[in-house]
Amino acid sequence: MNPVKKPKFETPISTEVAQKKADSIVVLMSLDEKLDLIKGHNSFFIKGYEKYGIPKVYLSDASQGVHIRESFLGLDLSDYALPKSVAFPNTLCLTATWNPNLAHDYAKSIGEECRAGGIGVLLGPGMNMYRNSQNGRNFEYMGEDPYLAARVVEQYVVGVQNTGVIATLKHFIANNTDYRRRASNSVVDERALHEIYMPAFKSGVDAGAQAVMTSYNLINGEWAGQSDFVINHLLRDELGFSNLVMSDWWSINDCKALINSGQDLEMPGGESMTNLKSYVENGEVAIEKIDLMCIRIIKTLAQMNFLDAPIKDNSYFEKFDQHEQVALQTAREGIVLLRNENNVLPITKDSDKKILLTGIYIDEIIYGGGSGEVKGYNKVTMLDALQKVYPNLTYKSEATDEDLKGADVVIVSVGTWDWEGCDRRFALTTEQEALVQKASTLNNNTIVIVNSGGGIRMNDWNHVKAIVYNWYPGQIGNVALAEVLTGVTNPSGKLPMTIEKEFSDSPAYGYVSEETSFLSDHKKYLDTSIPESELNRWSFDTSIDEAKDLLYDVEYKEGVLVGYRWYDTKNITPLFPFGHGLSFTTFKLDDVQLSSNEIAKSETLKVTVEVENTGKVNGATTIQLYVGEEKATIIRPVKELKAFKKVWLKAGEKKSIDLYLEQDAFSYWSPHTKKWETNAGKFNIYIGQSSAAIEAETKVTVR
Repeated sequence: MNPVKKPKFETPISTEVAQKKADSIVVLMSLDEKLDLIKGHNSFFIKGYEKYGIPKVYLSDASQGVHIRESFLGLDLSDYALPKSVAFPNTLCLTATWNPNLAHDYAKSIGEECRAGGIGVLLGPGMNMYRNSQNGRNFEYMGEDPYLAARVVEQYVVGVQNTGVIATLKHFIANNTDYRRRASNSVVDERALHEIYMPAFKSGVDAGAQAVMTSYNLINGEWAGQSDFVINHLLRDELGFSNLVMSDWWSINDCKALINSGQDLEMPGGESMTNLKSYVENGEVAIEKIDLMCIRIIKTLAQMNFLDAPIKDNSYFEKFDQHEQVALQTAREGIVLLRNENNVLPITKDSDKKILLTGIYIDEIIYGGGSGEVKGYNKVTMLDALQKVYPNLTYKSEATDEDLKGADVVIVSVGTWDWEGCDRRFALTTEQEALVQKASTLNNNTIVIVNSGGGIRMNDWNHVKAIVYNWYPGQIGNVALAEVLTGVTNPSGKLPMTIEKEFSDSPAYGYVSEETSFLSDHKKYLDTSIPESELNRWSFDTSIDEAKDLLYDVEYKEGVLVGYRWYDTKNITPLFPFGHGLSFTTFKLDDVQLSSNEIAKSETLKVTVEVENTGKVNGATTIQLYVGEEKATIIRPVKELKAFKKVWLKAGEKKSIDLYLEQDAFSYWSPHTKKWETNAGKFNIYIGQSSAAIEAETKVTVR
């Protein structure tokens, strides 16, 4: 039996050689040089020392492309500003492809653009779990399921680092809200940390990631960036990470705690380290700990060959056209068709139907804001893309009742502008919701395009015939949207998160008052030309000093029951389940076979299933395999995703696929034994095309 081998990045310079190099340099450094190395330099650099052969290394955001930053707080960064960078669809859209191989190509493209700009460290991928649908940074992350996120993360890490650029896993850990993010205390139990919030990080570490960034929030009362438990215990001891750990920007308030925590680099400039030299000189801080921080920084740079080879490589500019095509393919596979009543879609290219296009984000490219912002070039707006395929399309920013009634089809574009440093309401703005209701009431063929970095409230859209999730499409993704609407591309995206009916259904509900509003503060983040009617967010951030007086607890009372695990266990029906996504064809699962009906805990189970395209259109679906313990001795989800495979089939074609379940598919974290445990007994195996669309069930006994 040959389970799929997990990807692994091999550093160009061995750990042993890099360690010796780092040791030999640190022994020569003065105390001042060491203290300068462990704090950020000019906000986005690791300080270089020419006499030791250590280059100055530029760190750049983020997960969905390269953020071009020409200046920052008065600093001139233009020498490291690319003339252009491809804006890819957001990372949640990438995860919606359920295609880890595409994640590799996506990340490889971003890594190559980093090399073109002389960027040595990519401050991504972002990989916090989608626990809270209002989280302003969900667009940067990889959904609610740790297994799915892990498969995307490992390919992302290898894709980036094979180009010679360091990938940074962020934000460690349990940073699931951006409302007062430095003041939020994630109160989370041991099982949830290990089963939900750590697996994707473990996968990234196992894949060879060279850097990790800690988060702003507190974990059970300690700021993550200066927590011995978070860094030394969870990250270094349990996950075995031995390379560079950096803080998020302005997230440290105690340099002694920082030094003892296992942290290596305080960004952006060692703000907590004002008195650190005197602490070392009077013995309050051990010089050996400073040395270790320096050694880990230099060792990481040495392993990536930064000490002996240039980072910048202009030849990668020649690949930007290829990167655009990867971005386009990501959008093609990531767009999710949520609803398609009466087969209102597709509407073929050059249709003679009178199509009215209205709403927002039609003549501009919408993207996630903050450090993850990537604006791109060669932009194709929704209006550009749809006018090209529909000759009878009319665009009106404000449509009248007569306009809506008179069209054969109405396409309404809605969305949210998600942003770092703030959360946003689950519901759309009043104006957008009213437009959807009016259009769908007046016109029986209303299609809604959603542009968002996460789930939104759609519970009252009873008259809407089709809903297409366009995410943040990147610079060219609206071409893919036009292809889907016309049927040129058969949609294959699947939700990487659950979309609930109401936010009150979510286990995250109640972390902040629904009446809370800080829109008056939004101008510190947003272009002041944007009307407040388009904003629906709590734009409130705090400094680390302010946070001390504003601390609030985020209670993870649901434990391991995150996302569909919660809805299944609590018998709450969501609006759209995890893994859901429609196609213009149909698929059937049949003939499920197990390699054995009984396995030992150490054995691997092979599950074979036949998949058939029973429709008339070529297409792809993702076969999802979930496992649930029949008679659990502790609280466990009804089922958990443990394997999946995306399958492309021609109309009428059948194909058998193999899925593999290793020991970790049946195990849980025991707070009592402090390790993973597997109970003997029967386990249910569920196979389907979403967490709610289970088409085959069987059982296996674990001895």
